[in-house]
Formats: sequence, structure tokens, C-alpha cells
Amino acid sequence: MTDQATEEMEVGAPPERCWEVVVDFERYPEWATRIKQVIVEDSDENGRPVRVTYRAGAMGRSTQYTLRYDYSDEPRQLSWVLEKGDVMRKLDGSYVFDAVDGDRTSVTYHLEAELVLPLPGFIKGRARSFILHTALRELKARVET
Repeated sequence: MTDQATEEMEVGAPPERCWEVVVDFERYPEWATRIKQVIVEDSDENGRPVRVTYRAGAMGRSTQYTLRYDYSDEPRQLSWVLEKGDVMRKLDGSYVFDAVDGDRTSVTYHLEAELVLPLPGFIKGRARSFILHTALRELKARVET
């Protein structure tokens, strides 16, 4: 069963700054506490990473997954789909950046996830909370520094 989560947060920086941080995948371990390693597997003709492998810590264990990124709505939206994962069947999502005024951005994060093994609801809820925290609150802290 696929679980979905969407959350929005206002960030004190222009959309361009948000975009810059989100596409700098190799620096995720500096600000996304659960991301331990990032490897850019492939880039497009413009030098943008299109296949990125992550190793992340999650609930006492390590997980690895590869995402394929879509830049077709750049710089307003960055989307991705799961290409390969050790504990996930699906991990598709997007960031959407909407200017609020000259120096503020509304960031919407959407994620659809399906795990290989079923988990109790309270564990899924905890995992969802960790993911949203990293995706928005830790992003906000990084963007605003």
C-alpha cells in the first residue's frame, strides 16, 4: 500500500536559493541528518545530476536507494522517482517552490512511498515525521543560513 504525505512551509529566502540547495545533492550529508552518503551516478548534458544514490540511516538501520530526477519544470519544481531501493518499492516525490514575495518562498514537499515489508502504523508515522522534518525543517535551516 502506498502512503502519501504533503507538507508546506514558508522559507525566508527566494526560490532561487531554495532550488540551489535542493539540487546540490552531494552536500545533503552536511544538513540532512539522516543522509549519510550521496553518490551522483549520472548527469545530463547540462551537468545536472539525474541519477543519485543515497545511503541513509533510518530507525536503527541503514538503507540505500537511487532516485531519478526530472528537471522539466525547473526552477519551480524538482520531481523524482525511485529507480532502485533495498526496502522500498516506491519513493516518488517533488519539491515545489512558489515565490511569496521578493525574499520568501512557499516550499511544498510531496512524497509517495511504499515499503517492501509492511510496518505497523505507528512506525510508518514516525518514519513520515522524520522524512518531512528533514525535507522541510532541515532544508529551511540550510537555506536561511
